[in-house]
This record gives sequence, structure tokens and C-alpha cells, in this order.
Amino acid sequence: MKQIMQNEQIRFTVLIFLSLIFSLFTATCTLASSMEEHYMQKRQHMVRLIEQDVHQTSKYLDTEALDSKVLQAIGTVPRHKFVIPETLEEAYHNNPLPIGYGQTISQPYIVAIMTDLLKLSAGDTVLEIGTGSGYQAAVLSELVKQVYSIEIIAPLAEQASLRFKELGYTNISTKIADGYYGWEEHAPFDAIIVTAAASHIPHALLEQLKPGGRMMIPVGSNFMTQQLLLITKDPDGQLQTRQILPVRFVPLTGKH
Repeated sequence: MKQIMQNEQIRFTVLIFLSLIFSLFTATCTLASSMEEHYMQKRQHMVRLIEQDVHQTSKYLDTEALDSKVLQAIGTVPRHKFVIPETLEEAYHNNPLPIGYGQTISQPYIVAIMTDLLKLSAGDTVLEIGTGSGYQAAVLSELVKQVYSIEIIAPLAEQASLRFKELGYTNISTKIADGYYGWEEHAPFDAIIVTAAASHIPHALLEQLKPGGRMMIPVGSNFMTQQLLLITKDPDGQLQTRQILPVRFVPLTGKH
């Protein structure tokens, strides 16, 4: 009888323990679901702010609204996963944020319009110069077949590469190098996006842009007004340049 009572006590203790574990698991899942809903709402609010900015700057952009697929990508990518802990509460503000090493994650509005102006298609291959935290590459990856991203600052490149793996972005390839020279072995590219200001347009990037392709690049000095440029390469290889609007980016670095 004593042995039976001991067995019953053990079973009761195990059931209580399992019940506590289940309750903890359920609470954790509920909290995770609640946080995801919280961040989804913040992303949607951010998208609305972008739409307002696009409307206000439509004379520069030559459009009243961005492609819905671009806005969907912006509304999908978890920007809070691409900022440093110190700025987590500001992750969905429509402004740039520091990410360390003197670099920034671009303003969502700028990310959106640069992406939109590339006129991307699902089968495209895109080159990004300046991986940073990886946010722009993640947005691009939602829209195209393959993204190749170059970052000259090794710790940022390594962090971004790990972040892509953790978040399941399998169509982004990264490299630690000077983006001024592009990524010749994967050229030509349907589109190229440069997320740091250059003093001039790198010749290597123009060479690696596919005929019919588009490139977005901010050009100008760090101490003067920079211009966001859209460069298109005609099917016959001729280049056309259009100024979009004044911007302020961190400078493109390297020994070039």
C-alpha cells in the first residue's frame, strides 16, 4: 500500500510539472504571437508614413504611389531585427538609425523609393553595394531571384550574413570587399543599388550593369548636398542619368 501511495505521489508530481511546462509554453507562444502582431502593426504604420512622404515628394519621383509589391516587401521585412538593441524602440520610425562603425540603416522612405525606381522583376539578379545591417538586401530579396551584397566593414558583413541565415533569407549572397569594384563573377546584373555616397559613378559598376538595367546611386561629397541618381542602360549600352532628389548618405569607403 505504501508503495502504491508513493507511486501515486510521483505521478501527481509529474503531472503538475508537465502542467506547469505546458502553461509556460502556452504563455511563451502567446507572448511571441502578441509581439509579432505588435511589430506587424508598427510596420503597417511605417508603410503609411512612407506613402505620405511619397505623396509629398511626388514631383521629384514622378509618381504619386509606389509599386504595391515594394510596399508589401517593406511591410513584411522585420526591420526591428536589423537594428541595434539601443534603437529597438525606434525600429519602425521613418528615419535612419545608427548601426555602429559609423554606418546607418537607411530611412525606410529612402529604401522604398530606391527599390521602387529599380523596377524589379521576380527573375532579376541584383547587386547591392553596402550591406550594412542587411535591411535593404532583405527587402530586395522579397522581390527578386538573387541578391549579391558587398560590405567593406567585416564585422557588419559577418553580422548581416548570420542575420540572413537566422531569418531564412536564402537568396542573399554576401562578400567582404570594396564594393567600388562590384562583383564581376556574377555580372551582369539586372539592377545595382549603392547605399553609400560616391564622389562619382564607379566605372566598374556601369560595366557590370546589364543592358536594359537600372542603377540607383547617391553621388556627392559628404560635406555637400548629394543627389540620388537613377542610371539606366539602354539595350544598345547607352547610359541615361536622372536626378531624383537631394539626399544624405554615409560616404562610400575604400582605397579607390
